[in-house]
Amino acid sequence: MGHRRFGGGADTTHPRRLYRPLSAHSACGTVRSRSSREGHGNGYATYSARQQRRSAHDGRDPGRRGRRWAMKAPGAAEFVPEGADLARLRQAACHCRGCDLYQHATQTVFGAGPADADVVVIGEQPGDQEDVVGQPFVGPAGRLLDRALAEADIDRDAVYVTNAVKHFKFVERGKRRIHKTPGRTEVVACSAWLDAELDLLRPRLVVCLGAIAAQAVLGPSFKVSAQRGEVIEADGYRVVATVHPSAVLRAPDRAEAYAAFVADLRVVRAQLGKSAAAR
Repeated sequence: MGHRRFGGGADTTHPRRLYRPLSAHSACGTVRSRSSREGHGNGYATYSARQQRRSAHDGRDPGRRGRRWAMKAPGAAEFVPEGADLARLRQAACHCRGCDLYQHATQTVFGAGPADADVVVIGEQPGDQEDVVGQPFVGPAGRLLDRALAEADIDRDAVYVTNAVKHFKFVERGKRRIHKTPGRTEVVACSAWLDAELDLLRPRLVVCLGAIAAQAVLGPSFKVSAQRGEVIEADGYRVVATVHPSAVLRAPDRAEAYAAFVADLRVVRAQLGKSAAAR
């Protein structure tokens, strides 16, 4: 499979790609209404759904019965079609019921980018804006990522971006939906989609943004704080782990955090140069 080459510098002048908010339709077809997402009239009004709605308001995990149900999440493997290309995978992911996150998210947010990408960037999960639009990395963290990739001389349009978890997990605070870190059960349940993406793309480099993404690829014992910016040999590709862009946005010294983030991405760019020279 041919791969896009990185060279000549990234174009930092082109405008940000625009994604139109999808109020009625998305890559996953018709977007469900709030009442549908909450389990009314769609056949999914289970005890667990009621527990999840209650926990969304008070920030607590579901009760014992809800936790027991979550641990029995079937996982995404049974929803992944064999021999599918990216387009078919993306469509199949719209119907995934591998864990209970689909019940409250607006839609599945699958990966996006060229099928011949040398670099795959993996985040944690879609955020509020991504959940509405149906595309990964289109919110504030995505805009910071775009800027950092450009400064590191990596062409954003030649990068495939995705998340370890394909549905938005959140806690409601009034009218706001606040990000909630996915649990290990949800990461493992969703891993079949990420495995399928990586098997098809066969990238030269994988960039993991944050602990959830890094542990999804390198195992639950991996610590970004101990090995960020290092090149790690994995099965068929190399991996560089760094912080998530949202961590940069939250940092007390944002300029320092951003500079360190760009430095990690420059390690990726240097590795791409070595790969090109070896061919």
